[in-house]
Amino acid sequence: MRLRTLAVTGVIATGGLLLAACGGASNTASSATSAAGSVANSVTSAAGSAGSSASSSAGASSSSAAGGGGAVTGKVGVILPDTKSSARWETQDRPALQKAFEAAGVESDIQNANGDKAAMATIADQMIANGVTVLAIVNLDNESGAAIENKAKAQGVQTIDYDRLTLGGSADYYVSFDNTEVGKLQGEGLNKCLGGGDKNIVFLNGSPSDSNATQFSAGAHSVLDSMSNYKQVAEQAVPDWDNQQAGTIYEQIFTAQAGNIQGVLAANDGLGNAVIAVNKKNGLQIPVTGQDATVQGLQNILAGDQCMTVFKDTNKEAKALSDVAIALAKGESPTTTGTVQDTNGNREVKAILETPEAITKDNVKTVVDAGGVTAAELCTGDYAAACTTAGIS
Repeated sequence: MRLRTLAVTGVIATGGLLLAACGGASNTASSATSAAGSVANSVTSAAGSAGSSASSSAGASSSSAAGGGGAVTGKVGVILPDTKSSARWETQDRPALQKAFEAAGVESDIQNANGDKAAMATIADQMIANGVTVLAIVNLDNESGAAIENKAKAQGVQTIDYDRLTLGGSADYYVSFDNTEVGKLQGEGLNKCLGGGDKNIVFLNGSPSDSNATQFSAGAHSVLDSMSNYKQVAEQAVPDWDNQQAGTIYEQIFTAQAGNIQGVLAANDGLGNAVIAVNKKNGLQIPVTGQDATVQGLQNILAGDQCMTVFKDTNKEAKALSDVAIALAKGESPTTTGTVQDTNGNREVKAILETPEAITKDNVKTVVDAGGVTAAELCTGDYAAACTTAGIS
């Protein structure tokens, strides 16, 4: 496979991350074009993408036993990070992964660390002791994630970084989205919603321990920093993606600026909702971005309180992860689309990177049609009329 290395402006210095990808064009549905630092490769998912069936409770273990089909010799463990950073881990990723492993007849154990690094390490130890041959993690930070991966490697267990790359780790594969492109879509979305003119904007970034958050911010800055009409009056990261802390942080910024804020680049829907709550309390409605296309975020968009979100089809991401894990469990070599270079570890990691999509009030239906949320979840109470207007039923 012929690869080309792409420069990542502002990322290497802060996150130690460099991306390389196949030369093919991105299939993103947005009109945004990829600039330096954006990986323009995507995964073509086979039909039969797993749906979002009812999830197991956070922290509980989901297990599936091998039920035939193929020469399955391995067992897969997956450790999800929490329920705080996003609802997706339990409502979307867990059921999609469980369904894929069961369909392939691969024994699996899926657990959630509930934001506790020590608990994640303990879960990993237990999984290794119980015979997993493939371990996928969504790290809580680079140091603890690397420790888990190094211990697994020493025991002959192959590892996969899911959604978040562990800088300085030893994962054999990385499955995620083009996270710099996510930030670019947010920056472009906020610019469109602001509609020109001189404006004061705030950046409310994700957790400083999450390498993805660094890429989101870099992508957004690559769009907005060159626009001299926007004055960045504040920028702050939110530890552990904690929505409650986000509200406190933003309220302090709001007070310091005497409410003179015209737009907020919020890194995900949870942070965005915290911003919206403060704005509403102060009788203000301004453009706010998001990410993950959650029910809450989409409802905020339908209500006009949030200007856009970024849809990362977790069915596609979960399918990409399950494809890699199942291949490894069967002793096969997974298909990848490029590499991600972890400059902290001075190594390249084989990768599959999916393409994100910008969502506004005009295309909320896209998320419903893709199975990201259901109409029943979204179109409740006060949002029913807005759903009808948006063609969602």
